[in-house]
Amino acid sequence: MDPFTLKEEAFFMIDDWCRLFPNLIAGFSTKNGGKSKEDWESLNLAFHVNDANDTVSANRKILAEKLKFPLEKWVGAEQTHKTKIKVITKEHTGRGSADYESAFSDTDGFFTSEKGILLTLCYADCVPLYFFHPKSGAIGAAHAGWKGTVLGIAKEMIDVFAAHHIKADEVLMVIGPSISQANYVVDDRVIVEVDKLVQATEEKPYYSVSPNQYALNLQQLNKYIAVKAGIEEKNIQITNYCTSHHQDYFFSHRRDNGKTGRMMSFIGWREDVIV
Repeated sequence: MDPFTLKEEAFFMIDDWCRLFPNLIAGFSTKNGGKSKEDWESLNLAFHVNDANDTVSANRKILAEKLKFPLEKWVGAEQTHKTKIKVITKEHTGRGSADYESAFSDTDGFFTSEKGILLTLCYADCVPLYFFHPKSGAIGAAHAGWKGTVLGIAKEMIDVFAAHHIKADEVLMVIGPSISQANYVVDDRVIVEVDKLVQATEEKPYYSVSPNQYALNLQQLNKYIAVKAGIEEKNIQITNYCTSHHQDYFFSHRRDNGKTGRMMSFIGWREDVIV
């Protein structure tokens, strides 16, 4: 069973987590139900893709209302395909929620152990990583393109949990909608970096499709890195949704030739139970 369930046209939820913990909001937006036009139609949630800022703000307010999680409680980032993870507290809420200028610079992941904060990151093929420690309630979110993946952002997040005295084998992880192996072809430049991570005797997360062209499974590579860092394989779920293939739901940077909107991963604890 897929970890993500479509709740309404605007978003999917991580069903198991949200059902067992009613205060927890964790999911992924679709491209539907917003106000954007043309290349960004319709629920574009990113300020940095040349859509009108007022329209993006309106789209974010739509999602905030649907999630019953006020926009002023969100945090957002200027994502740079690296491995910096910011530990978030309530004093940070609102940063990057209603504009790009106040977003956390050079940041591709968030961690918090506090309630009343929605961690948000934007995507259009890269891999959304979700982390959850049920015992403490600590949560994390990371944006893993191929660069962030091979640089080890999954391990970096696990190290942040460890710094907060949380064992890796107690952490749950979900790997969200992103471009699938069948639709993600890379060259030797990328595969050289992948091979630095994967031992020669282990199964490779890619196969050759033509000279200097390889179909890479970024989801499996992130799972591999997480398991090596201590998360138990049984605690990792991977979606079957592909941002390129499932075009009714998602924007895709590759499929749309780089001119497209962005979806959003989100995870946070409401301060009060919503009935």
